[in-house]
Parts: sequence; C-alpha cells; structure tokens
Amino acid sequence: MTKVVVSGYYGFGNFGDETILSILLKHLKKITSDITVISENPDFTKNNYGVNSVKRFDLKNIFAVIKNSDVLISGGGSLLQNVTSSKSLAYYLFIIALGVLLNKKVIIFAQGIGPIKGKLAQIFAKYILRCCHYISVRDQNSLNLLESWGLNSDLVCDPVYSLEGNMAEKTHTVGIQLRNFKTMNLNLLQKLAMLINSKFSGYRIEIFSLQKSQDYDLSIRFENILHSINPDIKTEIISDNIVENLSKLEYLIGMRFHALLVALKFGVKCCAINYDIKVEKLAKDYNLPIISMTASENFEQIYQDMQNLSSQNILQAVNSKSFDWKNFDELLIRSH
Repeated sequence: MTKVVVSGYYGFGNFGDETILSILLKHLKKITSDITVISENPDFTKNNYGVNSVKRFDLKNIFAVIKNSDVLISGGGSLLQNVTSSKSLAYYLFIIALGVLLNKKVIIFAQGIGPIKGKLAQIFAKYILRCCHYISVRDQNSLNLLESWGLNSDLVCDPVYSLEGNMAEKTHTVGIQLRNFKTMNLNLLQKLAMLINSKFSGYRIEIFSLQKSQDYDLSIRFENILHSINPDIKTEIISDNIVENLSKLEYLIGMRFHALLVALKFGVKCCAINYDIKVEKLAKDYNLPIISMTASENFEQIYQDMQNLSSQNILQAVNSKSFDWKNFDELLIRSH
C-alpha cells in the first residue's frame, strides 16, 4: 500500500484549505488508506478526516513519517510565496526538501506559486522544485513563473471544483463574507451596510466567518454597523456548516476566493470584493460584479448587475470545469 504524507496550511480552521484537504483525502482514500497529514491541530485532523496526523512543528515525528512514506504531497493553496511571510515559505520548502533528501516521490499539488521576493529565496525555491517529481499549479501566473525557471508543470483548476453536493432549495437569504485584511476600511463596511439595508432589508442576512482568527471580529463589527443603520434587520454570524449554508443563499457578497467558488458551485448570484488578484480573476471568469476595497463603484449598478446574473448560466459555466487527477494518480499508483 502506498504511504502518503500531506503537507499544507491545515489545522488552522481556514475554510478554503480544509475544503481542499477534504477533497484531496477523499480522492487519496480510493488509492490508499495509509495517509498522514501534517497539521497545526492533529486531533482535529484525525477526528475530522479519519487519517493519521502529526503536529506542524514536531520535526522529529515529521522526519519519521516522511522517512517511512512513499510519497510527499505539498499543497494545495498558496504555500510557496513570501508576501504573507518569509518564515512560511521557508517552512514549506524545508518540508519539500526533506522529502527530496529522503528520496521520496514529491508532488506539488494544485498550488499557486509566488510571488517569491529576493534572489536567495528564488534560487532555493527553484532548486527544490526542480527535484520534485510532479508539479501542478492552479493559475497561469504560476505556470509562467515556473516556465521562466525552466520547470514543467500542469495547469489545473482549483480542487474545489471537485466539490460534490446536492442542490439546495434557495432561502430568502443574502450572505456577506468578509476577512480582515490590510486594505479593509470603514468606508467599505459602511457602503456595504447601506447597500444591504436599502436592497435586502427584508432578507435574512448571514455573515460568514470562514476563519475565526481573521473573520470573526470583523463579522461582529459589520453586524453592529448594520444594526446601527437598521436595528430590525435580521442577521446571524455563520461559522459552521459553511457549504450547506452557502448553498442555500440567493446572493453572496464575498471576499474569499473559496467562499465565492463554493457559492457559484450552487448557482448563487455573487458579487466579489476584490482584495486579491485571484478573486478578481474568478469574478471576471464568471462576469460577476466587483467591488474594490476603495468602494468607489456605483452600488446601484452593482446591485442591478447581481440581479441580472443567471443562476443557470453560472451552474453551466462552473460545471464545465473539473479537476484533472490523471497525472497525479499515475505517479501515486507507481510509487509503491
């Protein structure tokens, strides 16, 4: 049986990364039952997914499980970049390098690569990735970067396109999903609240917290702004059963890439808040209205553009994409 170790941003309670992990593990279990995930919260990962798990900085045990494995999978997500943190890039490259040094098959799984700033960091990343057996990336910029380094990779869609679920009956509900980010500002929050009150005051308003450490306090802040405008507006902060609750929405105004993608998978009419290039690209792919962090747009037009979206057209476009597991599976099956 092929023994697999998975490394990524897991165990932090981030909805997008945990959804990717659930999809990856479901697929891996068709091939092997010997799976270990490196996690910030091993108990949660073990109990939630039924796999082995070791603590993220338990280097002794990480060394042991990789040494005893056949394959190391790094990803998905945007792990190999140093815009968020240089320490994070160093950590994930170290884990990959450990797999290479221990002569394991190393797979880079559906990652967004870069930006990587600094010559030394680029040289180290290029050298380590050159030693990997298979690389798949989820965006054209990552593919272009690796091509400029003389590295081959497959361009795949985000694994969350493989998310399965039954179509839910739509409720009279609007979702708002915000994340704390350096460009978040009071002007944006107030304009969003005024839009919600003027166009959706008769709806139930669900405010989604997809990662407690980054979203929850901001969700409460936005809820308070809404209630200061209209004390009678019905709101609830949602932090559990995210997929189920997203699937029932009529509309979603969201920041996080995976909140928008999951909603689109269920035909929800969406508006994107553009804090990152990946969100802007997703919005353009599906002709979604976009609100910038400066909130300088005409919000009446934003509302009209949301209304004019076709759920049927959204579903048709989203379902035309599927994650390609072929090369991934071939390497995995050959690895034992």
